[in-house]
Amino acid sequence: MVSLDSLVEQMPETAPVARVRPDALELSVTDHVNEPGSPLRSRRVRGEQQGRRAPVRRLALERRAEPRAIVHLVAEYHGYARTGGLAEAVAGLANSQVRAGYRVYVFVPLYASSRAAVERLQLLAPPTQVSMGPLTEEVRFYRDASRTDGPHVVFVDAPGCFDRPGLYGDVRGDYPDNHLRFALFARAALLGIARFVRGPLLLHAHDWHAALALVYVRTHPEIAPHFTGVPAVLSVHNAGFQGHFGAEVMADLALPSELYHMERLEWYGRLNLLKGGLVFCDAAVTVSPAHAAELRTPEGGFGLHDTFRQLGSRLVGICNGIDLRHWDPATDDQIAANYSADDLAGKATCKDALQRAFALPRRAEVPIIGMSSRLVGQKGFDIVLQSLRLRAGDMQLIVIGEGDARIGDAVAAFVAAHAGRMACSLTFTDRLEHQLMAGADIVLMPSLYEPCGLTQMHAQRYGTLVVGRRVGGIGDTVADADTGFLFDTFDVPSLDAALDRAFVHYHDRDAWQAMMRRAMARDFGWDHSMVDYADVYDAAEQRVAEPRVAEPRVAEPRVAEPRVAEPRVAAPR
Repeated sequence: MVSLDSLVEQMPETAPVARVRPDALELSVTDHVNEPGSPLRSRRVRGEQQGRRAPVRRLALERRAEPRAIVHLVAEYHGYARTGGLAEAVAGLANSQVRAGYRVYVFVPLYASSRAAVERLQLLAPPTQVSMGPLTEEVRFYRDASRTDGPHVVFVDAPGCFDRPGLYGDVRGDYPDNHLRFALFARAALLGIARFVRGPLLLHAHDWHAALALVYVRTHPEIAPHFTGVPAVLSVHNAGFQGHFGAEVMADLALPSELYHMERLEWYGRLNLLKGGLVFCDAAVTVSPAHAAELRTPEGGFGLHDTFRQLGSRLVGICNGIDLRHWDPATDDQIAANYSADDLAGKATCKDALQRAFALPRRAEVPIIGMSSRLVGQKGFDIVLQSLRLRAGDMQLIVIGEGDARIGDAVAAFVAAHAGRMACSLTFTDRLEHQLMAGADIVLMPSLYEPCGLTQMHAQRYGTLVVGRRVGGIGDTVADADTGFLFDTFDVPSLDAALDRAFVHYHDRDAWQAMMRRAMARDFGWDHSMVDYADVYDAAEQRVAEPRVAEPRVAEPRVAEPRVAEPRVAAPR
């Protein structure tokens, strides 16, 4: 194996891209340890304001003679390719790990959108051919030459797979070859890891797109020997998207037929890639404690509840965090005016600017309800579009998001029927989300399920209170009647009752501003979660070091079809 440094030194001077400096991809593991806000600390209640930070507790993988690198495999990454919260969550975790002093790599496909976002790509090595079933791609590995801090982001360039308009599909639906695309990504990323990442490592895959990498490192005769003793962790950001395919693609994905049974990758007569990752991981993480409990139930496990139960203590729920520097109304340069908990005056300016931007009447006295969401059924549009309070209340509603065209059409029609009180943008941008968080009074999150959610954290950070359903991460991060208004049953009356409570509080301005300040005081930074990830990584390292025993059987019910989201292959967040 060669490291990035030695590999770069061997590249010819005539390479058509700039050469990488010998130190460009090896950041010092001590550069960021003493930065403000970087140490790991103990966690109390999620988001509770902390009095002082706990001492740094080092991971077992850092206590080795040669510390393990942390290597993330993910389908999208903030700043380069994003359809939802997955990209922001993984970027937040990886950047926090770097600030805490760890050597961190991220392998992500090079999409057309990623090329547009990168000012200058640097080739890391000559191209190599990678095959997956009928597909053979000339794969190149690149880095962002303008990136000077954070983790080492390595782009896997397979143009036939990823140089397309969408990440997972287009207006006609999901790409029919998604199974081959992401299997090739997993195979190529493992090749890149073997070539570029020096020393011992820990592999952390995210969602079904990267789950096959864990199957390959445990079962593939050519790959597994190179990853002996490597701890493997799988994060499940959204179990409603599992990567279901017909059994006939097993051979194309280099999966032996003996893996197709109920204890491994078979799931109700189909191949399930997420299940494969769960079966072969050393530890699994989902993105909130409440959702970890939900996944173990028939109602909340999307047909995989027995697999999640079988994991036992290997399944842990850890809330995502947000970047407190990027989401700070006191310094945000994307909003009309800055403000803080000590001086809320600027929020009124942001509200006025939002009303003007969406051509709504400039009424300071009525509440603006914002909804920033992917346009998918999971987010609760069924009950939003039937809400009597939203239809008739003295309020304004602004919806921003992208996704399902049918839901987008329904939202647009709903807004048009209430012109003068409602507006929408079916184009999502980071700037627009910042402006909505700053200008709205209430954020609406009536989700059918919500593994974690980041919007409710963004909202509270900006003094925007949350009306949401008490599921998953919403219940873990919003305090009812303190920083928001929660409801339990997924129906219109329950949503309307929560809105009624919010409207009553809104018109008591002193009480409302007190709630705003409490919301803004909550700490949703990544330091809370870092301690919990340290425990997960320690447990994964201990498990991979133990002698392997026969895996216990995973008994899955065959009596009735499970309640699952429509089997499809799509963006996980």
